[in-house]
Amino acid sequence: MIRPPGSPALRAPSFDRAIESRQADHESDTGLAAADGFTHLDDVGNATMVDVSAKAVTARTATARGLVRMAPETVARIAARGFAKGDVLSIAQLAGIMGAKRTADLIPLCHPLGLEKVELRLELIEEPPSVAIEATCQVTAKTGVEMEALTAVTVAALTIYDMCKAVDRSMILTDVRLTRKTGGRSGTFEAA
Repeated sequence: MIRPPGSPALRAPSFDRAIESRQADHESDTGLAAADGFTHLDDVGNATMVDVSAKAVTARTATARGLVRMAPETVARIAARGFAKGDVLSIAQLAGIMGAKRTADLIPLCHPLGLEKVELRLELIEEPPSVAIEATCQVTAKTGVEMEALTAVTVAALTIYDMCKAVDRSMILTDVRLTRKTGGRSGTFEAA
């Protein structure tokens, strides 16, 4: 049971010890106290939505990338548009855009954002045989769009898997990561 805010009497002593133990284990593993390093945890480790009310509205962008590795024959079949379900890359592109728009419905503590732009690029790669996916999201808001870009890539990758699984169940969704973000208090981030 999650403790209602301001209700310490409802917490059992064993629950207090479990939270303290979990925090101590985490601090020793990472060197970070929950309150210092993780914005989605309160002072006792409960999940919380970040209060962005005092933050400035700024232009923010985020770009994420990922790969779907597959058999060479699958790449060739995607290129030839040889799947009964339709054009794999076009449908995955649309699914990624739709996924970005629904991020707050999928990730529990994300703020709903009015996205101003979502761009997805998909490219067939011969070696290693794969589909490369890149998503860029833009918004003018109090919080960033990193999760939207990552969700767009992931949903596009899942769509590719779904459309191609009848001929290639060994596909691997891999290397999904944030590659760039701009705006906000933390400024610009570029992946190495």
